[in-house]
Amino acid sequence: MLKISQNVSIPDDEIELSAIRAQGAGGQNVNKVSSAVHLRFDINASSLPDFYKHRLLSLRDRRISKEGVIIIKAQRFRTQEKNREDALERLRELIKGVAIVQKARRPTRATRGSQKRRLDSKVQRGKTKALRGRVSEE
Repeated sequence: MLKISQNVSIPDDEIELSAIRAQGAGGQNVNKVSSAVHLRFDINASSLPDFYKHRLLSLRDRRISKEGVIIIKAQRFRTQEKNREDALERLRELIKGVAIVQKARRPTRATRGSQKRRLDSKVQRGKTKALRGRVSEE
């Protein structure tokens, strides 16, 4: 059972974990040991609430396929057990991140005083630059 929040959890039978051989350096050992973990989680077939499903499917994340399957490959650690925990933790964080609703941004306006100060400083800079012209000799 993967606990997402107090109310939401995912049963183990909905998460498919498979051991695969890790990529990268590791010498001869990398060819023998399947220490990396491939996690697959089908969003549509899961028991998640519809709110979570809809938000997950609307995410623009490369880990979510067009069919609505989350695919996470964990190969950060040397042991399969740590990679398994890492994959589950990353799935938990992905689903938790979807639950957070961003507060709507309210655009603010500049005060009348700040607008006046800005325009006055522009006029002042213009006068300073106008004085930098060539000096006419008479």
